[in-house]
Amino acid sequence: MKKILGIVVLALALIVALILSQNRDVPLKVSGFLEADDIRPGSRVGGRVKKVLIEEGQSVSQGDLLIELEPYDLLERRAEAVAGLTEAKANYEKLVAGFRVEEIAQAQAHVDQLKARVTLLVNGPRQEEIDSAIAEVQLADAEYRLAKSKHLRIETLFAKKSVTADELDSASTEFQATALRKEVKQKALDLLKKGTRKEEIDEARAQLRQAEEAWKLFKNGSRREDIQQAEATLKKAEAVLEIIQEQIQELKIIAPLDGTIEAVTLQPGDLVGSNVPVISILDWNHLWVRCYVPENHLNIQVDQEVEVTIDSYPEKIFEGRVTFVSRQAEFVPRNVQTPEERSKQVFRIKVRIKDQEKLLRPGMSADVWLDRKVIKP
Repeated sequence: MKKILGIVVLALALIVALILSQNRDVPLKVSGFLEADDIRPGSRVGGRVKKVLIEEGQSVSQGDLLIELEPYDLLERRAEAVAGLTEAKANYEKLVAGFRVEEIAQAQAHVDQLKARVTLLVNGPRQEEIDSAIAEVQLADAEYRLAKSKHLRIETLFAKKSVTADELDSASTEFQATALRKEVKQKALDLLKKGTRKEEIDEARAQLRQAEEAWKLFKNGSRREDIQQAEATLKKAEAVLEIIQEQIQELKIIAPLDGTIEAVTLQPGDLVGSNVPVISILDWNHLWVRCYVPENHLNIQVDQEVEVTIDSYPEKIFEGRVTFVSRQAEFVPRNVQTPEERSKQVFRIKVRIKDQEKLLRPGMSADVWLDRKVIKP
């Protein structure tokens, strides 16, 4: 009888223990592994590798030179762009400044010169010029009559054989010359009396109008459209140079942050395509845990603070913050939960961890305590 009573008491104790264990408030935790952001820098221009200055596993700081590419023809193109920019700038400044004072004065003097010529042509020859031409005609006529008389006298003497043939030829030549000179003087006098031709006056006036327009152009300076065109050409040259400068900068692949080189397979001489990642850098300053929360415990929110424990540091508690909660359910990965749990749907979350002491490394096992109650062993 005592034996049966003992068995009953033991059974009751087991039942009470089972009920207590089922009603015990066990903190909810989910497990995962530490991960780090994987940054993969590259070059937007690409080219042939000139230098490789890093190795796998090497720690780098933001701004460190990692890989340098050959410049190919970029340096020559930059020199050409600098020359083009200088030319465009000089042309723009010339148009903005306008014409020099000396050029304007020269154009005005040309206008005055043509004005005087038009006035001269319109007014025609002065009376003094006509009188002078009449006197020259009279002088030429006197010379003509004198030469004619001499020529007649020499002919008479030659008939009497008192002069030679050479003297007769000389007198004939002089007589013809005076006759031609008289004719030329008479025609010049006739032109002066007729005055300037209308065609000459029209031509002179057209030249004057052309000179006046040129003088106005010099005085008013460059046209607004020409200045705008020169300014556009200048901006285009600046943009071309800026693009080439950026391309030259892209020849140097710089570390965008502090981290560790995860993978690099390049060697000097290798070809790298444009916009192609060439190395992998792990950002240890931003560690996080990817884990999965059962559907019946999906009461967490983004920015919720949680506690995280790491197997490598069992005595330390790290602060974490939920930065992502998936809105779509999925099945638990096989390496996370038991076969029974794999059949249940879960939601993926992402928890950022504060590691001010720089103790953690990607790949470490971590437990995320969603109700912030860590059970100490």
